[in-house]
Amino acid sequence: MKELPVIQPGRSIGETPIFEKVGIASVDLEADEQQLERWLAAQRHGEMAYMARHGRRRSRPSELVPDTVRAICARMDYWPPDSRDAGEVLADATLGYVSRYALGRDYHKVMRRRLQRLAERMEADVGAFGYRVFVDSAPVLEKALARNAGLGWIGKHTNLIDRHTGSWFFLGEIYTDLPLPADAPVREHCGSCRACIDVCPTKAIVAPYELDARRCISYLTIELRGTIPEAFRDAIGNRIYGCDDCQLVCPWNRYARTTGENDFVPRSRLDSSALVALFAWTEAEFLERTRGSAIRRIGYESWLRNLAVALGNAPDSVEVCAALESRANDASPVVREHVAWAIAKHRRGSTESTDHLP
Repeated sequence: MKELPVIQPGRSIGETPIFEKVGIASVDLEADEQQLERWLAAQRHGEMAYMARHGRRRSRPSELVPDTVRAICARMDYWPPDSRDAGEVLADATLGYVSRYALGRDYHKVMRRRLQRLAERMEADVGAFGYRVFVDSAPVLEKALARNAGLGWIGKHTNLIDRHTGSWFFLGEIYTDLPLPADAPVREHCGSCRACIDVCPTKAIVAPYELDARRCISYLTIELRGTIPEAFRDAIGNRIYGCDDCQLVCPWNRYARTTGENDFVPRSRLDSSALVALFAWTEAEFLERTRGSAIRRIGYESWLRNLAVALGNAPDSVEVCAALESRANDASPVVREHVAWAIAKHRRGSTESTDHLP
């Protein structure tokens, strides 16, 4: 029988910290499987077909990776220490708001490398064992597993929350055949608070612990390809990649800590860039300035689409109207459509509210 390794939060390899917190999860996800199937049946995943493609392998780890009996779950904080205040950016409609997780290097690469190093260190300690590393790269119920591992509870906005550090962190997993002693889940502490529900611009949190992705700004600006439904465009405001509102308002994030990872420091001034300047990027500039960033995955067309919506919501000015007119005949029909909407809105001098949300 192998001697099981001891995994401690903050463990280091040499001088480099690996993770802020690590836990061991049991892989019993029966209740989560039922919830997932109800969510899929209600079509709340929108066009994210991959959520249904793998069937129950998402909620049954041993069917995805045979012989899996535990998941080692890890957390890395990402709140950048030197970024422009999020509230200030959201309040200035001439600026583009990028979700704080995407301001620096793509976390998938950073965290996967760390998890692999942790697994190799464990192998050096106990000998060869079966494992596979995941960072949002396969059908894995990462938040449910992290909850099982005691890394936090799933809040009413469906994100994981740690009572000591809030929710600004990434998750990653190592599926393993090692029968490690599992940690206990923590008690949830949302209580009667509904701040995240009330603040959501598009009312995507349809009930406590229930998210309709089709209404979520992160889905609309990142996952959705093609046309953003007009009903949600006003509410998107100046959010050009993702949305953090439900986390920004969460009381537990008063305890959040900034990251010490240089990889998560903002790049290309994306924490506070003017919409007009971003809209002027050529495709070559987009590819260069998003090199190594999670933003690149949406592609140039969706980037311009999102910016067109934000410019439609920006204060009317000569610069904004000129920027929109410069792409009125863009090669992309998707971009043209959203530019036309934005131009028409400025011509109407619209100050529409979001009371008409479906």
